[in-house]
Amino acid sequence: MSEENFVLHNLMESYVKNEFAGLKSKNILHCSCDRCSLDVIALALNELPARYFVSKFGEIAGRLEIENVQYKSDVTMALYKAVEIVNKGPRH
Repeated sequence: MSEENFVLHNLMESYVKNEFAGLKSKNILHCSCDRCSLDVIALALNELPARYFVSKFGEIAGRLEIENVQYKSDVTMALYKAVEIVNKGPRH
């Protein structure tokens, strides 16, 4: 059996970052500094279930799972809530 180097990834993190990039372009965040952007991403991720994978198969299965309409709306809602929180009280 050959040894492979496995790396743990949270698919939800990359998905949320990608979705946030689309929202950020709509200028809904009052401040676009790195701190505010990362605060939004962190707050949203804390509201969503993690989707970890260590293999290509796990990544594909996870992507199929989060492409469902409910996951997309959950991510969008978490991001909008996080933007609202950060807009009300940026931490800088």
